[in-house]
Amino acid sequence: MKVAIVGAGKLGAKVAKTLLDGDHAVTLIDIDKDILQKMGSHMDVMTVNANAKETKVLKNIGISNFDFLITATGSDETNIIIAAFAKKLGCEKVLARVRDPEHMQQIQFIKDLMNIDYIVNPDMGITVEIYKYLAEKYTLSNGIFSSGKISLLEFQVNKYKQLIDLPITKFSEVLPNMLVVGISRNGKVIIPHGNDVIKNNDFLYVVGEKEPIQELNKKVHVRGKYTDLQKVMIMGGGKTGFYLAQMLSEFGAAVKIIEKDRERCYYLSTHLNDVMVLHGDATDLSLLEEENMDGMDAVVTTTGFDEDNLLLALTAKMHGVEDVIAKVSRTSYAEIISRMGIDMALNPQDITTSTIIRLVQGRKKILSSQLIQGQAEIMEIIATPNMKILNIPLSDLNLPDSIIIAAIHRGHDVIIPNGNTCIKEDDRVIMLSLLSDISTTEKFINGTGKLGFFK
Repeated sequence: MKVAIVGAGKLGAKVAKTLLDGDHAVTLIDIDKDILQKMGSHMDVMTVNANAKETKVLKNIGISNFDFLITATGSDETNIIIAAFAKKLGCEKVLARVRDPEHMQQIQFIKDLMNIDYIVNPDMGITVEIYKYLAEKYTLSNGIFSSGKISLLEFQVNKYKQLIDLPITKFSEVLPNMLVVGISRNGKVIIPHGNDVIKNNDFLYVVGEKEPIQELNKKVHVRGKYTDLQKVMIMGGGKTGFYLAQMLSEFGAAVKIIEKDRERCYYLSTHLNDVMVLHGDATDLSLLEEENMDGMDAVVTTTGFDEDNLLLALTAKMHGVEDVIAKVSRTSYAEIISRMGIDMALNPQDITTSTIIRLVQGRKKILSSQLIQGQAEIMEIIATPNMKILNIPLSDLNLPDSIIIAAIHRGHDVIIPNGNTCIKEDDRVIMLSLLSDISTTEKFINGTGKLGFFK
C-alpha cells in the first residue's frame, strides 16, 4: 500500500515507522529539510522537502496513485486543506489530524464539506481513555470485549483472593478454561509470561467463553461502585484538559482545572460550564493544599511537560488520592512510571498511531480491535492460507513478548490456547498486543520481521 504522510513531527514519524514495519511504501513530506534528512537516514522512506499545500507538489508525487494520505502538521487548517486537495486530486483515502475544540464541534460538517474520509484527534483520543477509566473503570457488565462466544473481563485480583501470589502457570487450576492475557500493575499494562506471579492489587484481563466469564463477573464486579466519582482535579488546561473537564462535568463530577496561563484561563472559563478554573501554578504545593487536593477522588496531570506531569502525579499519590493519571509522551519514561505507583500513564502518540494504523489497514486483516487502558490493543484476525504460523504449536512460535494469543474461534468451537495449541486455516484469532511496541505487532501481522504472520 502506498501512503503519503505530511508532517514529520513525533506523530508523523511514529506512523511512518509503524507503516514501514507493516511493509507499506511511505512518502514523507515536510518543509523542514533537516528533519527529513534525519528521518531518511534512519528509515527506508521517500522524503519530499516541499509545502504540500501547493497542489503541484501533490501532483508531482503522483497522489492519484496513492492509497492513503495522512496530514499531521502542527496546524489543523493546513491538515484539513491538504487532505481535501489530495482527495480532489484522486487519492483513494485521506486522514487529517484535527485538535481544536472549535473544529470538533462541527467535525461532521468539515468532513462532508471537504470530502475527508477520517479525522483523528490525539487529545480527544486520550481523553476518552481517561474518561473510561475514571467513569467506568473499564468494567462493563459483560466484560470490555466480546466477539462471538468469547469475552474478556477486567477485575482487581483482591476480588478473587485465591489468585493472589499465584504463578501464571497455575492460573488454569483455579479458573479452568480461562487465560490471563494482561496484567495492569502500578499503572502499566504487561503481557504475562510463565515466570510471572499475580500480585495483590493487580488488575487482571481474563479471556474465556461468555457464560463462564459472566459467572466470574458476578463474583468480582461491584455494582454501583464506579458511579461514585465526585471530585476531580485536572492540572493543565490545554486541549486534553479542556475535553476531559467537559466530559467529566457532563458526567456529573465537580471539576477543578489549574492553569498558569491567564488568557487560557479566560478561554476555559468562558467555554466550560460548571467547571472551576483556577489561575495558578500546579507545582505550587501550597496552592494544591488550599484547593484540597487530598479530598479529590481523582487527579489528572495534562500539562505540556512530561516531567511536570510525573512530578504532580507522584505528589497527588503521596497525598492519598485514589486515582492518579498522567499524560506522558516519552516512551523512555515507561519503566520509571511503573515504579511510581501512578494508577495509569497514557501516551497520546501511541493511542493515535494505533487508531491511524487500523484505519489504514481497514478490515482486510483486522476484523475488530479495542484499546485496553490506552496501553494495549485486543484485536481479531482471520487465519488465512498464506500465514506461516499455521499448524505449529504456539510454544514453538517464539512469539514477541509484546503479543499474546488470547483465544481462537474455530467453527462453532472456542479454544482457550496453551502451548500445544495450533492455529489452523480460517480460525478467527484473538490476540492482545502492547501499543508501546506497535511496530513489532505490525511486523508480526504482516510478516516483515523474523517472525511474521504471512509467508
